[in-house]
Amino acid sequence: MGNSISEFSWVGSQANFVDLINVNNFKQVSLGRFGGNSLEGQYKNEDGCLIWIDEKANWEFTVILDAHNSAESAELVLEQFSKRKSDILLILSLPYEQTLKNIEGSILNLFQEDAFLTACRKVKGETACLIVLRKDKYVWWFSIGDCISYVFHPELANLGQYQINQRQLYEWVGLVNTFDQVVPCYSSGIRELRKGKNRIFLTTDGLIECPKEPYSSPKEIYNVMKSQQIDKGILKLLQTIKGNNVIDSTTIISWEVKVTKEVARPSEE
Repeated sequence: MGNSISEFSWVGSQANFVDLINVNNFKQVSLGRFGGNSLEGQYKNEDGCLIWIDEKANWEFTVILDAHNSAESAELVLEQFSKRKSDILLILSLPYEQTLKNIEGSILNLFQEDAFLTACRKVKGETACLIVLRKDKYVWWFSIGDCISYVFHPELANLGQYQINQRQLYEWVGLVNTFDQVVPCYSSGIRELRKGKNRIFLTTDGLIECPKEPYSSPKEIYNVMKSQQIDKGILKLLQTIKGNNVIDSTTIISWEVKVTKEVARPSEE
């Protein structure tokens, strides 16, 4: 990859973080991982993630995965992104308006490639997959299944708006594969960030499906994250769910974007 691009990828079969909380920074992006509690019966981690950053070109491209039955489907998806890396990077290198116009088609091609569909039929289990790209003052997202993303900004929070995508149950990539159907099911969209500091936050569902449900409401996550540095906020979230005896693994990706350009405002202000 080009010199200006930083990249990282991981899948839970490589390092499972069962009973362990791990928070790392890759450039401006923070990654938090917790593999669940072994005392509750957890012994493996089927999450995965991908982080690509180009500071010069002003974008972050992230993927978060939550597989079940095995991590094989998450591994396969990450492998497919690796194979299609040059195609995706080409689109990401375009001016932002062209990137945002062309990225969805590129991702659809990636998931619908014949060789990939054939490989999916041979894996054990399937994975949810959420892709979030930030370029300039925009966020583009593409979601299959039940991973969740949020934009935290005081202006939006005051109006009760936090979430980017809606969780969809019964959508996956892998042995059961939405892209192997006559009509694939997924959701996608583009959002303009607000002026000032925006925090983008992606998570697998271990965070919100924790016993006692400390974070089932986005507002609770926002309240933890708003008052501290991102990695400290992630650490607190993971410590809380660990203390609440969560079984499921949780993976979190978060970063801050400062928008200085003008953004949409109501006309009657």
